[in-house]
Amino acid sequence: MTEPAELPQLRTPDQHAEGGLEVPDDVQVLEGTPSGGRRGVAVVVSRFNGEITSQLLTSALEELDRAGVARESVTVVPVPGAFELPLATLALAKTRRFSCVVALGCVIRGETPHFDFVAGEAASGLQLAAIETGVPVAFGVLTTENVEQANERAGKGAEAARTALEMADLFAQLRASAAQAT
Repeated sequence: MTEPAELPQLRTPDQHAEGGLEVPDDVQVLEGTPSGGRRGVAVVVSRFNGEITSQLLTSALEELDRAGVARESVTVVPVPGAFELPLATLALAKTRRFSCVVALGCVIRGETPHFDFVAGEAASGLQLAAIETGVPVAFGVLTTENVEQANERAGKGAEAARTALEMADLFAQLRASAAQAT
């Protein structure tokens, strides 16, 4: 019995997703890269739990710098809380000025069901904004049990920024390949 051929790994260890996806060589692959280039990026950030969201914002901006997004191409939009992230994200995406939107927030579980409503609606609303506009929206909203967990995850803003850039690049490639096919 022959050994199966090794499949190419699409992800490198420094990228945000753990593990490697194996794709056979005999299929076409269309994959984005988290590169900035001339992309306009909007970052919507919640002021609620500002100590945490400031750290999320810092890590996102540092990642955008690393990816080559010029600071003048980044627009930061502070909003009161996580519940307001979807509306601001939708408004920004509808302008078509941005290749992607990074949504950053932090919802910490308390003693009431408020957490469940806010976290769930933020997630649903952000997904809806992306689906309705076709503009990639990265979910950088921490949903934690306590402040300690939130502090441990405050670097997740960088992951959200990489995700947004990767999806923006993928969509640009998809549009370019569709234009060539016509």
